[in-house]
This record gives sequence, C-alpha cells and structure tokens, in this order.
Amino acid sequence: MIFERCVVTIFLLALMAVGARAQVSPLIGGADRMPLVQINRASDPLKSNGSSLFIGQSGGSLFAPYPTRHKAPIGGILGQYASSEARLLQLIASAEAGPDGYDAVQHGASKRPAKRPTDMTIGEIYDWIVATPGQPHAIGRYQFIPDTLRRLVGQAGYTRQTQFTPAVQDQLAEILLNDAGLAVFRAGSINRHAFMNNLAKIWAGLPTSSGKSFYHGYAGNHATMTWARYDAEMSQIYPG
Repeated sequence: MIFERCVVTIFLLALMAVGARAQVSPLIGGADRMPLVQINRASDPLKSNGSSLFIGQSGGSLFAPYPTRHKAPIGGILGQYASSEARLLQLIASAEAGPDGYDAVQHGASKRPAKRPTDMTIGEIYDWIVATPGQPHAIGRYQFIPDTLRRLVGQAGYTRQTQFTPAVQDQLAEILLNDAGLAVFRAGSINRHAFMNNLAKIWAGLPTSSGKSFYHGYAGNHATMTWARYDAEMSQIYPG
C-alpha cells in the first residue's frame, strides 16, 4: 500500500512539473517558440500599412513631405506687372536665345527638330529629346532644358498635346521668375542684386555678381553680357 501511494505521489508530481514548464516563456527564441518581445506587425513602420519613414509615401511619416509647388496663375505675373516683367523676360531672352527668340534651339544641337519649336507640341519636343541623345536640348526663347521643361509643364498643367507657342513659353518662364523670388523681391525682402543673382542661377547666359555665369565652363556655358550691363538694364526695369 505504501509503495502504491509512493508511485501515485511521484506520478502526480511529474504531472505538476510538466504543467509548470508549459507556463514558462523561454528566454531564447526558436522556430517553435514565442520571442521575448511581442511585435505588433500592424504598427511596424517597415510594413505596408500607410506609414513611412520616407518622404512622398501616403499616410503618416516621420518626415514632412516636400512643400507643394503651386501652379503659377496663367498670365498672373505678366498681367500684374506687364511692363516690368515683360521687359525682364526680354532681357533674359537676349542673353539666352538671340535673334531666333521663341524658335531658338541650342546651337550645340547637331540634330535639330524637323519643325520650328513654336510649331511643335510639347510631346513632339519630348520625342525629339529622346530620339537625339548625347546632345544639348535647350529650346525656346528661355532655353528650357529637358528636366526643367518637364517640371514646368507639370506645374502649369499642360499636356503632350499643348503647342509650344510664344504664350506657353512665357507662362512657363513666369514660374521660373517665381522660383527666383520675384514676389519677395517685389515685397522688398531681398534687394535687386540678390534677385539678379537668383535669376543667374536659373539662366546661364546671365552673369552673377562675380561677372561670370553661375554655370561658367559647364557644358560650354558662359555669361553673354557683362554684370555692368545686366545691372544697368535691371536698374531701369526696377528703378530704386
């Protein structure tokens, strides 16, 4: 009887030990074990849940997105400051396009478009760029280069079917005037020379206050007028 009671006792103790081990979480994870830290996959920022560590993703982000670049109102600048900004664009064109004006194509382009730029659609200009790699593609009165042209077209809301008319070119150039700080210059927050230097960072034909193009020597660029002439012209357009 005593022996049987001992066997039963040992058996019950063994069962209790097994049950106790089943309730203990392991300290080392394994393929069939739970880890020390339970990961909530729904809140994991590296999973596709609408959150992102990077700019430009939908949903929440640890970094703010780039500020929205608002579309310039069509005719907004030239309509508001017609005489001054029209003269400024004429000055820029004299440094960039020469006598060909709105139909100018960068002289280094050995394979020119089949039509005059003003007779082309924006889509035809894009096709010409793709079909003639390895050469300059600056085009129009303001010598838009491909990346800049694509950005401006998107901002203005134009399409491949839009014709590259003088009016369209002027409206694209308006956006660049805004980029250079026209509004803050008009408000008196920057002076004329600062605005002139900003313009020179956009158009390689214009000199900076150093007397050289901001892009001097890059892809053959150089200022096509002196700082003295640039300053004199700007002082007449924007006296005081």
